[in-house]
Amino acid sequence: MASDTCIRLLADPIQINQCKSMLSENQESFNRISEALSLAGNEVRLKILYLLSVEKQLCPCDLSDILGMTIPAVSQHLRKLKDGRVIEGRRVGQTIFYSLRQDHLELLKPLFSHIQPTLSV
Repeated sequence: MASDTCIRLLADPIQINQCKSMLSENQESFNRISEALSLAGNEVRLKILYLLSVEKQLCPCDLSDILGMTIPAVSQHLRKLKDGRVIEGRRVGQTIFYSLRQDHLELLKPLFSHIQPTLSV
């Protein structure tokens, strides 16, 4: 018997093939989600993504002030997120405002629903 063959008595080959087909047909979505979650796996980048989901757009200076990090450190995280096509930038004069790409906003929204925004006035 081959080592990659199921030995269960009640294995359902139809179900197994349907599942394989489903995974194959959605490979691009799995790649996109995996890449986004991999980038969001860093705490600083996760915070940046959360802030962008709440505030809609922020510049590196804003993020630097909020996170208590240097602008170059923030810019490195933004570069990774932009290279991963999770965020996009919009230039206004000398300033670049970053925002979540719409498809990733929909992907990350359920994760961020577990975080309660609190604003003190």
